Amino acid sequence: MNSLLDPAILFFIFGVLAGTVKSNLEIPPAISRFLSLYLLMALGLKGGFALAESGLTLEVGAGLGAAICLALVIPALGYVILKRMLSPFDAVAVAATYGSVSAVTFVTATQYLENQQIAFGGHMAAAMALMESPAILMAVILANALRQRAVSTNLGVVQANTLALPLLATKSPATTLGKVLHESFTDGAQLLLLGAMVVGLLTGAEGKAAMQPFSGDLFKGMLAFFLLDMGLMTARNLPQTRHASPWLLAYAILGPLAHAVLALCLAWLLDIPQGDTTLLMVLAASASYIAVPAVLRHAIPESNPSLYFGLSLGVTFPLNILLGIPFYTYLAQ
Repeated sequence: MNSLLDPAILFFIFGVLAGTVKSNLEIPPAISRFLSLYLLMALGLKGGFALAESGLTLEVGAGLGAAICLALVIPALGYVILKRMLSPFDAVAVAATYGSVSAVTFVTATQYLENQQIAFGGHMAAAMALMESPAILMAVILANALRQRAVSTNLGVVQANTLALPLLATKSPATTLGKVLHESFTDGAQLLLLGAMVVGLLTGAEGKAAMQPFSGDLFKGMLAFFLLDMGLMTARNLPQTRHASPWLLAYAILGPLAHAVLALCLAWLLDIPQGDTTLLMVLAASASYIAVPAVLRHAIPESNPSLYFGLSLGVTFPLNILLGIPFYTYLAQ
């Protein structure tokens, strides 16, 4: 209950309530974009400053290795489960959404740990960046395989119409995958996070003191403002989940919990500290509602955007923000 009394969380709840009663309260998109970029930049700086203090150690390597492992295993397991209840392309899209990560959930978790005076490594910001892209790449590869299979299955019918072959051939897996690779590694938000981390690593303690008013003093207020906007957005997307099947809603609730337990077991095996374990669990349990949906709309147009966007933002995101983060912290302890 104490976690719900945090000002940032209370602003999120207020945003959900304001959106539910259809208030005209709205954060302009440009300001919302600025807030997200600020949070990523401040988080990157904090991570860089912490890395400059601790250095590159085996503990850092274990944390990053665990993050990469989770980024590969979670979307693969998700697809195996979801293809039993969804069409193949929808299963790929939802698995990718839940296999990637939510930066806002991660930022909120770091603030929660700081409030609880639980230490965590600065390299976990890099872990978040590493966990964002693998699910997207796996989704594009799987979608291309599904298209190839569909072409092979219907080849006998297609051969009767010679004009159809060039049309089907225009969906080039290499071209699509190359485009996604470029977008994944040149995404502005991710580059800003990593660039800010490098700046923090290079400037160390002097840079931390100079940037304290920006990356420290303003951080809490900016996070509260951004979570207010996220609350409004969550309320707008809740109606999209009404038409989802009970099994799919169960996955949106229980799937992240299972992912968090998987992260907990991996962290225990690698002897990862409590704070880093909590953040690994938060990352594993989160679902992307910005990066992945933006790519999937173009890379997998056969899927239903309202399905994966509505579930991640309308169900999983508020559950993680309100209940998940303190629960994962408790389990890590």
